[in-house]
Amino acid sequence: MSTKAIQKKKKVVDNLKEKLDKASLVILSDYRKVTVKEITGLRKKLYAHGAELKIVKNTLLERAVDQAGFPDLKEHIAGPTALLLGYEEPVVSLKALVEFVNEAEKGEIKVGLIDKAFVDTKQISEIAKLPPKEVLLSKVVGGFQAPIYSFVNVLQGTIRKLVYALSAVKEKKEKG
Repeated sequence: MSTKAIQKKKKVVDNLKEKLDKASLVILSDYRKVTVKEITGLRKKLYAHGAELKIVKNTLLERAVDQAGFPDLKEHIAGPTALLLGYEEPVVSLKALVEFVNEAEKGEIKVGLIDKAFVDTKQISEIAKLPPKEVLLSKVVGGFQAPIYSFVNVLQGTIRKLVYALSAVKEKKEKG
């Protein structure tokens, strides 16, 4: 093999390693029977969510995964493997991939990493069912606010009753 080809492959591996290090979501999936047109549509959808879908030779992907320090992924790199890299909200990108696989009924999701933690197929499908981060955070904040609002309401009720009582005493003294 020529040195030029070796340098080119090394550059691809280095680029992949860099992307693996930056990504908050890394998913390996099988893309058998998926057409180029379908992959292009999926890529556009993923790009809108701050993610990208790469198809790379398995040997280069194995080297990049080794260099990035993710040995759990290496054993799942076999056959036609697509690599999903999410850089923003992981759940949104993951949902887009899971929806695509379910709707197209082609390909399959193998394994992945979410915030550098290994996840299997079952965990991936469960995580994909979660609402986006903003919705979860709003539910948590709402959960914290509910008791506070109730407490304030109770305090206001007591103060209101005191004001009504004082008002009644004032009226009674004015009449009497």
